[in-house]
Amino acid sequence: MYVHPELADIFAALPERPADPYADIEATRAHFRALMAPRMGPDPRVTVEGTAIEGPDGNAIELQVIRPADAAEGEVLPGVVYIHGGGFAYGELDGPSPMARDACAGARAVVVDVHYRLAPEHRFPAGVEDCYAALCWMADRAAALGVDPDRIAVAGASAGGALSAAMTLMARDRQGPSIAYQCLLIPCLDDRGETVSFRSLTDRRITNGPSVARTWDNYLGPGRGEASPYAAPARAEDLRGLPPAYVLTCGMDPLRDEGVDYARRLIEADVPVELHHVPGAWHFFEGFAPESAIAEATTAHWLRALRTALHP
Repeated sequence: MYVHPELADIFAALPERPADPYADIEATRAHFRALMAPRMGPDPRVTVEGTAIEGPDGNAIELQVIRPADAAEGEVLPGVVYIHGGGFAYGELDGPSPMARDACAGARAVVVDVHYRLAPEHRFPAGVEDCYAALCWMADRAAALGVDPDRIAVAGASAGGALSAAMTLMARDRQGPSIAYQCLLIPCLDDRGETVSFRSLTDRRITNGPSVARTWDNYLGPGRGEASPYAAPARAEDLRGLPPAYVLTCGMDPLRDEGVDYARRLIEADVPVELHHVPGAWHFFEGFAPESAIAEATTAHWLRALRTALHP
């Protein structure tokens, strides 16, 4: 594998991960909390207000509404529904997500960070329906939130990218809220595991093909069969009528090829797409090397694309 020179020492020092990260889900959640802890402190760029809404099954969905700290009273801003990653099973459990705060400050937008139900306690479609409910909540309350209803985007990383892409399909098919943009960061889109990158990336120090296969087993359940496009958006036969997209992929990521292929299919469906590929980086490498120049450049790139889309 080609490893970016700036990341080579960090990659070499990574320990092997458990073969099945879902065998002890609480340990996996604790490990991710520890990884993210240095980035979970207060952020002077933003203000955060917690709330909860009723979910599709009568459940409570915790949200955090994040605003630029320097937003003027009465200022109308774009909106972003941000969906955290974590294999549909863990993630920024103590929120708000650092990436959601970045989206708020970097794109100058009101961001709703969604704490959706997690697998295996709540398998598909619980999580995606929670995310869609949050999207509808933002659209329905746009005026009260100070959000321009014509400038609402969805964004997410990894499993959050899958959930974001699925929301665009749901909104189109259900004639739901208008989505102006979709920002899909290292998205997990295809449960079939048939791509070259999925089969060839097996190094247990990083997210690999076998661990992603277990992610889908955990999310969809035993005997999962053929997934719905609302679970695995790559299975959608028709991508026409979806919002403009940004897709981020990494060279050492088993999800690389499905991200590239989804971007290609969006282009073929006449959807405007920007594809950004980071050679020599692994899945969510920014979490392991947040102060590296390549991580800072990658984050700046997707934030600039999101801001440009929402502030034309």
